[in-house]
Amino acid sequence: MTDPEDIPEPDRVPGAPHPRHSPRVIGQDGAIAEFVDAARGGRLHHGWLLTGPRGTGKATLAWAIARWLLSGMAGDDLSVPEDAPEARRVSALSEPRLQLIRRPWDDKAGRLRAEITVDEIRRLLSFFHLSSAEGGHRIAIIDAADELNTAAANALLKVLEEPPKDALILLVAHQPARLLPTIRSRCRTLRLAPLAPAQMTRVLAGMGIDEDAEALAALSDGSVGEALRLAGQDGLARYQQIV
Repeated sequence: MTDPEDIPEPDRVPGAPHPRHSPRVIGQDGAIAEFVDAARGGRLHHGWLLTGPRGTGKATLAWAIARWLLSGMAGDDLSVPEDAPEARRVSALSEPRLQLIRRPWDDKAGRLRAEITVDEIRRLLSFFHLSSAEGGHRIAIIDAADELNTAAANALLKVLEEPPKDALILLVAHQPARLLPTIRSRCRTLRLAPLAPAQMTRVLAGMGIDEDAEALAALSDGSVGEALRLAGQDGLARYQQIV
């Protein structure tokens, strides 16, 4: 049996903290305002599809939404104090009203599975059933939804067709076209745009990348994930050699 501490997180960019540890979403004010307006106006759809290029903050936004809703929807920018009990529980993956669905670990093969399996969606159904006594919002984050296999996608579709009371499902999708059209049609879409260079530099600086932040931002087309990949593979030096 593999130690849980040794299992890699499939929804984390190598070299970066997991999105649940990011205190705020940068550069996506439009998407934030759209969600907050829906929540404040009583139009909180049960399924939300977060789309956009990789590395633009889709997962960070999903986790910020979860913290904000579970903490009582205090501010209009999704900010929650880091020492709030809900924020601490979300960061520790110990919040009983929140379920994360991602590619599972195959202990027999000693590696992550290539897809999200139907067993994970069955676990989601159990979560909604068991957490109903908690009251209030019950939130699931699926990262990434385009990694669902066929059986898992069909099982999720049934949940979206008959959502449990107070359930909110946040689907992070890098390639939404890979999802079943019926899944897409039952979700409200939040589209995230690539970050501006100044925003990219700010995010990278917050991750300890100061010296090459501006150059990495220029090369990564507004994707923090791509910038981190370039930094980790010495991509900037290689680009300079080519030039």
